[in-house]
Parts: sequence; structure tokens; C-alpha cells
Amino acid sequence: MDRTKPALRDTARRTGTDRRGAAVAALMLAMALAALDSTIVATAVPQIVADLGGFSVFSWLFSGYLLAVTVTLPVYGKLSDTFGRKPVLIAGACVFLLGSLLCALAWNMGALIAFRIVQGLGGGALQGTVQTLAADLYPLEERPKIQAKLSTVWAVSAIAGPALGGVLAAYADWRWIFLVNLPIGALALWLIVRHLHEPHREARTRPRVDWAGALTVFACGGVLLTALVQGGVAWPWLSQPSLALFGTGLALVAVVVAVERRAAEPIIPGWVWRRRTIAAVNLALGALGLLMVAPTVFLPTYAQAVLGLAPLTAGFVLSVWTVSWPVSAALSQHVYRRIGFRDTAMLGIGTAALLLLVFPFLPYPGEAWQPTLLMLLLGGALGLFQLPLIVGVQSTVGWAERGTTTASVLFCRQTGQTVGASVFGAIANGVLAARLGGAGDLDSVTRGLGSGTAPEATRRAIADAVHAVYLGASCAAGLAFLVLLFVAPRRFPVLTRDARD
Repeated sequence: MDRTKPALRDTARRTGTDRRGAAVAALMLAMALAALDSTIVATAVPQIVADLGGFSVFSWLFSGYLLAVTVTLPVYGKLSDTFGRKPVLIAGACVFLLGSLLCALAWNMGALIAFRIVQGLGGGALQGTVQTLAADLYPLEERPKIQAKLSTVWAVSAIAGPALGGVLAAYADWRWIFLVNLPIGALALWLIVRHLHEPHREARTRPRVDWAGALTVFACGGVLLTALVQGGVAWPWLSQPSLALFGTGLALVAVVVAVERRAAEPIIPGWVWRRRTIAAVNLALGALGLLMVAPTVFLPTYAQAVLGLAPLTAGFVLSVWTVSWPVSAALSQHVYRRIGFRDTAMLGIGTAALLLLVFPFLPYPGEAWQPTLLMLLLGGALGLFQLPLIVGVQSTVGWAERGTTTASVLFCRQTGQTVGASVFGAIANGVLAARLGGAGDLDSVTRGLGSGTAPEATRRAIADAVHAVYLGASCAAGLAFLVLLFVAPRRFPVLTRDARD
């Protein structure tokens, strides 16, 4: 009996597992770059403004980065389907690291904002391509493992990012919050180049890139998202700049449609919206982005101004959902294998809608454990909602369409967050103005509040404003539930392994 063949098979299997493990480590490091960047900068803003000035425009440190990430997602998704994931991921990481280095060398606020946009141009490749590769590397039954690991990266970054940014700003220099990306990114690039190997696929025709579509999508998204981000903040909604941006954006939408209809390989192909499964997931995750604004943006203000908590404690109230979310996501496979992707997601978002609806009925002023418990449960519900949809929709398409599909759902979620920030900001400011007789918006009222020192009328007004936002978030969750119920098919049309690969 020849015992060498089983031994060779075992060795090959271990080698493949080791190689895949190294590739997953590279993906987690690449995702950590994008995840840390969204949290580490916030705590260093006072030091940045003190050094560079530009307080009136510092919000563009975040808005500019978000805009660049969002509008490039569809472009990178199509490029990864055309040329492969590895070259797109390497190029995106290099652009991100270049932006990080330039940010560390910025000489004024304008330069820093411009270089943050460069970072965002690379960040779009990191977010979209890493999620796509997670589906490429693992078969359907194993995808929850890698998705849970990626969710854990975001969870750890949400907790560690602000702390690391504060330490670097206080004891070193704010420029180190960007320089710290360089060694992490260099290690990620080394692992990607060495251990990430994609199967060779023969191209039937010469790849054709829709550069005109990419440019128009970028311009259209940039204009419309700028209008949403700045509307009601830098200028009134019905002001001339706001109307001009929205008008230009709508005109560019028509241009995008015309260009994409004529393109041989469009950046945003029509099948993304013609297929029920993908369209439903796009809309549902857009609603997820919308509702996520309520806790991430407004809960810290509520915890400090209404509950009288210190900033660190207020941050803990929010951060608990980053613990329950990845745990729930990892366990969701045991649910969707029994009842399916759609019904599992409906169970999660239905529970989330009820939890968000409970928030306005919390006692005033209440105890810190009450919103903390709600956030813990909300993270669990959303983990049960998001991961089955991402895993499910990625499993309905082949390799050549997976990058575009993944980018479309991430684009919709990011856009939902941008819309949510504008809509809920307007709601909160409207309620606050009504309660205080037009005394100002939420930002101006809360800026000067010390912990627990707000007048009683102001505290109640802030509570009412945040309650209204949570009620709106509950409606967004209900909308996602209805989309899944009436648009998504009961069973996702999952491809077999042979058809997929």
C-alpha cells in the first residue's frame, strides 16, 4: 500500500490552509487601515486645528474622505471584475498609504483635506475589494467565519481607534495618526503580494474599461453627496448653493444613465437593479446605513447632555454594539441554514425596528444601563441582519460579477449613511428649535455643554430631538423589513460551486 499519496494530499491541504490563513491576515490588516482611519482622526481634531487652523472647515476631514470612498466603490468593483482583485487591492493600498504620508506632511488645513481625499480614493478599493475577496477565498458554508473576522476588525477599531488617536495626539504629535498607517500597510502589502494568489482565468475578449462611465459616476456621486453633506450645515437647504448642487447632480444622473446605456462594460450595469435579490439587498442595506446614523451620531450627545455622563463613559454606551454585532454575525449561519437568508435578515431587522422604537419611551432622564442594554441588543439584531444579506447576495453571482455586486451593496450602505446624517440632522435641529423657540441647532446648543450642566429645558429639548431621530431610524428599519418581504425572493438563487468559480 502506497502511504505517500495520502501524506502528500495532507501536506498540500495544510499548505493551502496556511496560505489562505496568511491571505486572510493580509485582508484583515488592509481592512484595519480603513477601519482605524474612520475613528482615529476624530480624537486628534483639537490638536490638528490648533496647529493648522481652519476650524470652520475641519469637518471636511471626515466628509471629504467619506465622499471619496463612497463614489469610488462602484469603480473599483468593476475594475476588480475586469482585472482581478489582487492588482486593484495593491493599487488601492498604495494610494491609501501615499495619502497617509501626504497627510502627515500637510502644511495647512486645505492641504490636509485634499490629502484626506487622496486617502479616500484608496480606501474605496480597500473596503470593496477585501469584502469581495472574502467571498472568493471561502466557499458558502465557510464565509461566515471570514465575515465575522472582518466584523471583529471594525469592532476593535471602533474601540481602539479613538484611544490610540488620543494617545498619539497627546504624547507624540497628531501627524503620527497618519504615519502609523505606513508600517501596517507595508506588512499588509507584503502579505498580499506573497500569499494572495488568484486562479488564472482566461479572458474571452480584451478587457474594456468604461472610463467615461467611471468619470461621470465619480462626478455625479461627488456632487450629490456634497449637497447632502453640506446642506443645512454650510448653507440652508433652500439656498442657492444647495439648489445649484442638487440641480447639477440630477443633470449628471441623466448623463450617467446615457453613458452607461451605451457602454459595452458599464461601471454600474443595469442587472444590478434588474435582479430582485441584488436590488432588494441594495435597498435594505441602504436603509441600514440610514438607521445607523441614529446611534453613532446622536447617542453620544444624548449620553453626555441628558444622562450627564463623561465623554469616555458615553463612548462606552455606544461601543457595546461593536461587541454584540460580530458575535451575532458569526452565529447567524446557524439560523440562515435553517430558515434562509431572507427570513434571517427579516428577523434581525424586525427586532432592530422594535429596539429603536423602544428608545423614545425610555424614562427621563433615565439610567446609563438602559441605552447600553438597547445598544447591546441592537448590535446583535443588526449582525443577524447584515451578514446573511452580504453572504447571500455574493453567493448568487459568479466571480466575474461578484466585485460589482459587492461594491453596489456597500455603495448603497454608505449613501444611506450620508442621507441619514442630513435627514436626521434636519429632524433633530427642527425639534430642538421648536422646543427652545428657535434658539439654535443641535451642534451649537451642545458645543458648550459641560457634563450634566445643561439647563433642564435644554436637556429635555435634546432628549426630544434624539427621540425623534430614533423614531425615524425605526421607520428606516421597518422600510428594510418591507423591502425584504415584498421585493426579495423567499429563497436566494444561490449558485453551485462549479457555476460560481
